[in-house]
Amino acid sequence: MESYKKLNLKEWAVEDRPREKMLSRGPRALSDAELIAILIGSGSAEETAVELSRRILHAVDNDLDDLGRRNSDFLTRFKGIGEAKAINILAAMELGRRRREITLPGKPAITGSHEAAALMTPLLGDLNHEEFWILLLNRSNRVLDKYMVSKGGITGTVIDVRTIMKCAVEKSATSMILCHNHPSGNLSPSDADLQITRKIKDAGQLMEIQVLDHLIITQRSHFSFADNGLL
Repeated sequence: MESYKKLNLKEWAVEDRPREKMLSRGPRALSDAELIAILIGSGSAEETAVELSRRILHAVDNDLDDLGRRNSDFLTRFKGIGEAKAINILAAMELGRRRREITLPGKPAITGSHEAAALMTPLLGDLNHEEFWILLLNRSNRVLDKYMVSKGGITGTVIDVRTIMKCAVEKSATSMILCHNHPSGNLSPSDADLQITRKIKDAGQLMEIQVLDHLIITQRSHFSFADNGLL
């Protein structure tokens, strides 16, 4: 009886090797594990790059969004993943995130909460900390610019109303949409969320700059203050 011998990637059939498979059949033919295997290049003496990649994916329940939120400390826990390979994976995840942020040429018009959420979710949805952003709009509700006002921890961030008003005035905005994320995934607005919304809305009324909405962004969904009658 022939004894079992584990094959390394170089001993696989050419059409089954991730790089060769991508060249011959295109990237869509590859599994998530095979794509990650290309990024890390090699595994260890005990397992191939594809097997190592499968193990990494298994640790996040095969959820690429979850993997995109992890850091190098998580990746380097796996035998065969050093700092350089971890950076390759993180860089690929960041490129994917930035690709989702790209909008059509020109200034997009915001007609409702879904358009605003589509614009902001790629920026905020994957974060493990809270950030507070504003979308500045002109009279036609087209986006003039977007600014990160503050960056905080897991449970909150400090908001300076004066900074928000200064940004809006400098950009000659006539309205704005407030946005922040909840890393916990909880879409319910907190008392602090309600209070800061009222403060910014009141300040905006004095400056004749309307607050159209306040969005809470999570990885999977969003909550609109305007849609829920909280403005």
